[in-house]
Amino acid sequence: MGAAGRDFHVFNTVFRDDPDTEVVAFTATQIPGVDERTYPASLAGSRYPDGIPVRPERELEDLVCQLGATEVVHAYSDVSHLEVMHTASRVLATGADLRLVGPHASMLTSNVPVIAVCAVRTGCGKSQTSRRIGRLLLDAGLRTVLIRHPMPYGDLEAMRVQRFETLEDIDAADPTIEEREEYEAPVAMGMIVYAGVEYAEILAQAEAEADVIIWDGGNNDLPFVRPDLLVTVTDPLRPGHELAYHPGETNLRMADVVVINKVDSAEAADVEEVATNVARHNPTARIVMARSPITLDDGRTLEGLRALVVEDGPTITHGGMPFGAGTVAARAAGAAELVDPRPWAVGSIAATYDAYPGIGAVLPAMGYGRQQIADLADTIDAAECDVVVVGTPIDLTRLLDVRHPIRRATYELAEVGEPTLEDVLADHLGIEV
Repeated sequence: MGAAGRDFHVFNTVFRDDPDTEVVAFTATQIPGVDERTYPASLAGSRYPDGIPVRPERELEDLVCQLGATEVVHAYSDVSHLEVMHTASRVLATGADLRLVGPHASMLTSNVPVIAVCAVRTGCGKSQTSRRIGRLLLDAGLRTVLIRHPMPYGDLEAMRVQRFETLEDIDAADPTIEEREEYEAPVAMGMIVYAGVEYAEILAQAEAEADVIIWDGGNNDLPFVRPDLLVTVTDPLRPGHELAYHPGETNLRMADVVVINKVDSAEAADVEEVATNVARHNPTARIVMARSPITLDDGRTLEGLRALVVEDGPTITHGGMPFGAGTVAARAAGAAELVDPRPWAVGSIAATYDAYPGIGAVLPAMGYGRQQIADLADTIDAAECDVVVVGTPIDLTRLLDVRHPIRRATYELAEVGEPTLEDVLADHLGIEV
């Protein structure tokens, strides 16, 4: 069971060459359009000459019965502990066993130092934490390569190993908006970014041109490469979630360093709750306090204007955040009204609101394919607003041609007090930055 990420990696590392196991299917969820395809034979290996079918998760019980499965492996992230156990109940009711594969069984080992950045939930601030660490390493003169958690939503064979050094490399891959959000900023900083499907090959190529590797996790998933330093990011805007979601709690308990982000926008009591939970469940972890200051790019004032806010898609959908950086920026800039985009939503964007009714009055930057990007543009064009404030990490004007002016809200990580991430890198890895 997966979402086109950990499921493929667990198969590749644990089950592909296991002569005692036959994998009969993958199920897919969370990501639109990744079901009803085939994991190709070129990736599945010699034991699977026809590949392996990928089916919608709603067919789970029928697949277990039809294919005679005796075990179901849960291999995706950012689900509540309650939801994991509901899944277990579905599986157990068929007579099959449910299995969770531990992180060490699927971790690859690198011959260069690895810093892994993971989180307890989607939207905590992994990306800006990775960028902050990357900037420190680059400034120290180290060849720094970032390996990103998989987002193989297209042609799996073509995405086997992906390497991005320039924005042109990214454009040539015809990526989704979610992929662009994770690749463009590190590449613009001067880091080489790897991603794809076959992470043993990805790691081998990355090692050849790296002094140090940053593993940049997806959602709240576990690292695919064994870290020398594991940094887990938490979010006091969602206090208690660090103990309530899978596998985020595992990341919290394994962490060498815990970043408590957004301390400038969270209530002091919520920051304290997260800090207390960290100290109770991982007392040896060092805690770094941080904020994520938001900058609105230059342009006309927002005072008195009606603003439509576009936020990072995964954060707002399965991440469960009601708002993000765009909302904070629009409010701080004096927008008179935050326009509810739902009345103008079309096509797959309307379907997203149906699938995630808790989204609220923001527009998630969904873009899993050209049609969904077109639906996003049509929704923005139809909306009655004066300006669009975009809180995603990329410049959407490169992808969307809309009638409204667009203002970008960007954000980076800034430590508060000590220790800093600079201190952490020096102390844990002996890296002078």
